[in-house]
Amino acid sequence: MMAITGTTGEQIPVRAFGGPTALIEYGGLRLLIDPTFDPPGDYPLPNGRTLTKTAPPAASPADLGRIDAVLLSHDQHPDNLDHSGRALLADVPLTLTTPSGAGRLGGTAQGLAPWQSVDLQRPDGGTVTVTAAPALHGPENAPDVEAITGEVVGFVLTAPDLPTVYVSGDNASLTLVGQVAERFGPIDTAVLFSGAPRLPIFDGAPLVLDSAQAAEAAKILGARRVVPVHCDSWAHFTESRQDLVDAFTAAGLTERLQLD
Repeated sequence: MMAITGTTGEQIPVRAFGGPTALIEYGGLRLLIDPTFDPPGDYPLPNGRTLTKTAPPAASPADLGRIDAVLLSHDQHPDNLDHSGRALLADVPLTLTTPSGAGRLGGTAQGLAPWQSVDLQRPDGGTVTVTAAPALHGPENAPDVEAITGEVVGFVLTAPDLPTVYVSGDNASLTLVGQVAERFGPIDTAVLFSGAPRLPIFDGAPLVLDSAQAAEAAKILGARRVVPVHCDSWAHFTESRQDLVDAFTAAGLTERLQLD
């Protein structure tokens, strides 16, 4: 795990576990993104399709230690919330997700609409603000994307004494990335979901950023560091971590990537 120092001298450690799952330590809080800890296997979907997990996670829930909150981009798809991830939510004090997802999950889940914020208490007595960022799980030019793939959310983490962190969630829209940049840029650390997952819907267009778009997102955000997730461990991800490295190299952004 690499820690990077922000302008305040504060280090923001981010550890990726495979798929979309990562742990952020921010202001003394331990925030888990999209928990997926199942072994490899098949996941039949209600529409008759099957998603296949191809690699095990780099850790198990027992290895994580304390989790203060889960930042869940959406609950509808097993590559963002699998069986082990759902079980983990029962032991977490708070899960922040979409309004519709909170209704389905119940328990400690709380829904955030785009640009809605919630303050989390830090161990030192301060607060961390989590703001919901808009996300679109499919191509911008396709009609009724949300009706087909479901509601999705990203997150922005801010605090007066800490650098800003953006978690994109399953977003394929650079327009929405631009809106985040307008409100919060420049971003210190961007956790970008990529991998260009493709299914027959939308004529096979990527449902999340492809590698070239992820590099463009880093430019739009002015991101000093990019932690790529959601680019391995699933068969429907059509671009790999190496594709991401190649795209960032072509864009002259290699030094911004955190790959370990």
